[in-house]
Amino acid sequence: MYLIVGLGNPEPEYRFTRHNMGFDVINKIAEKYEIKIDKKGFKSLYGIGNINDEKVILAKPQTFMNLSGEALIELKNFYKVDYKNIIIVYDDIDIPKAVVKIRKKGGAGSHNGMKSVISALGTNEFIHIRIGTGTPLYKNDMINYVIGKLSIEEYNELSKGLEIGVRALENIIEKGIDKAMNIINSIN
Repeated sequence: MYLIVGLGNPEPEYRFTRHNMGFDVINKIAEKYEIKIDKKGFKSLYGIGNINDEKVILAKPQTFMNLSGEALIELKNFYKVDYKNIIIVYDDIDIPKAVVKIRKKGGAGSHNGMKSVISALGTNEFIHIRIGTGTPLYKNDMINYVIGKLSIEEYNELSKGLEIGVRALENIIEKGIDKAMNIINSIN
């Protein structure tokens, strides 16, 4: 069983923002595999289903980004998911727009949601799927950059990364983390 958590802020207010790329990947894969994200609990909206005969929990924490770890640890403990089967999907300003990178483990960088996740889990040894959103022109405008509404053109450009994010999840589940990294990390 995999616990797949997309990071973001509660919808619909924060929909179509860079910071909700994790939620958007969860929404896309849930739709593709007909998994209803209709359960409320563990400070999350979540659904349980199957992706290619593998049981998965798809979750969107409702704690706001900076407290994402609170929701994740509750889900992990209740469902007794091993760290190696936790996948976190999130936006990354240090990667070019629509580029996706998978890592077996890693630090949080400047991402407060990931800082919360690593703190709550007490480890960084879980799978990271980072969806590139590009870097803001001015670093002091970071908050507006990540939570500001995107134009349709900007969102469409970033949507290419969402599709690759879905493929990344499918590859991890079907082929394992090493093969998935070789496939996805070589795109772009």
